[in-house]
Amino acid sequence: MTDKIPVTVITGYLGAGKTTLLNRILTEQHGRRYAVIVNEFGEIGIDNDLVVGADEEIFEMNNGCICCTVRGDLIRIIEGLMRRRGKFDAIIVETTGLADPAPVAQTFFVDADVKDAARLDAVVTLADAKWLLDRLKDAPEAKNQIAFADVIVLNKTDLVSGDELEEVEARIRGLNPYARLHRAVKADVPLKAVLEQNAFELDRILEIEPNFLNVEEHDHNDHGHHDHDCGHDHHHHDHGEHGQALKAYHDEDMQTVAIQHEGEVDPERFVPWLNDLTQREGPDILRCKGIVAFADEPRRFVFQGVHMILDGDLQREWRSDEKRQSKLVFIGRKLKEAEIREGFSKTVA
Repeated sequence: MTDKIPVTVITGYLGAGKTTLLNRILTEQHGRRYAVIVNEFGEIGIDNDLVVGADEEIFEMNNGCICCTVRGDLIRIIEGLMRRRGKFDAIIVETTGLADPAPVAQTFFVDADVKDAARLDAVVTLADAKWLLDRLKDAPEAKNQIAFADVIVLNKTDLVSGDELEEVEARIRGLNPYARLHRAVKADVPLKAVLEQNAFELDRILEIEPNFLNVEEHDHNDHGHHDHDCGHDHHHHDHGEHGQALKAYHDEDMQTVAIQHEGEVDPERFVPWLNDLTQREGPDILRCKGIVAFADEPRRFVFQGVHMILDGDLQREWRSDEKRQSKLVFIGRKLKEAEIREGFSKTVA
């Protein structure tokens, strides 16, 4: 895993601040060399003075980054980059503002050569604090982008009040309780907060804190009903950086199913179950990821999936101070929670 080139997919609705973030990556003296793949060179307004090389599709930037435009096929561009291995440390792919990030993320699982050379590091979604709530009402892509993310940059926070900001964060948590959330103005997050996250060395993102699953209050006013026993986990996330507990929002459209099991599973049962589940329910599962303890296996099995496409392998060994336990998260639409839990329980060793 470690020698694969990390790939960050940056997504977010039109005007959310992707261009600002990309221009920073392409101009700051961060000492890293990134290959930045952008959808349309004209759209993103990179200052032309920065472009040093004049290869048709690959431009060298003066801070060590190279910038390519995807006018054609993503795989072809990536294969072109692979021939320049050693010239850059990581790849960043920017999706168009209207895009569902799934097909871009899937590219890194589908093509065998690409999969051997690169690994999906994280999906980073930029969200506009002022307009996100409107977008969530009228644009399914905006919901997908939030639900899909490993890291969310909530941008333009200076344009909203404190109450509005909490409201937006609560809605984001209703769609995706597990992403790391950073507040920003003019996309001023430290680049190390979004790049090279190793989001699938999942510990940092999937520490399923006990207070995630505590049900303290249900604020269902936005749906006009107070039916507490609605069969979903209600997540509360006391966001460390800002210290306030967020209201739990219940999004009818998206759910998260989190499973934590103290102990081991039988790989002969677990892997076929997971494959079958993702093949059957794949269209409704946006993301799934987990760390699993296999019986009689010293290493941790780590998997991630995008719709029907799964990628998993044995990674580092369990440390002596770690509990051998399994943690899985599924984020998607219309998830059959009881069925998923029951299916998992049959794989327990």
